[in-house]
Amino acid sequence: MLQQSGLTQMLFMYVPIIAIFYFLIIRPQQQQQKKMKLMQEGLKKNDEVITSSGIHGTVAIVKEKTVVIRVDEGCRIEFDRESIASVANSESKPVEVVK
Repeated sequence: MLQQSGLTQMLFMYVPIIAIFYFLIIRPQQQQQKKMKLMQEGLKKNDEVITSSGIHGTVAIVKEKTVVIRVDEGCRIEFDRESIASVANSESKPVEVVK
């Protein structure tokens, strides 16, 4: 009988810890990965993007697994879709902070 009460105490201790770990670490990471995948799949021509290495450019050609980015006039670089870190929305301009 003593072993059963010890086992239930351990369960009551570890189950909340596992649940907290899941909701604070694992679930948000999965949601972030899902958003990143949707963003990379939704790339289209003339999107302004930033790669994971920090290169800014405009999407010139979208292929199945790669994207050709126009960095400057006459300069194009081909990247894997996974290397695109973010899409800069060209419609909204950054707000200037007045000091």
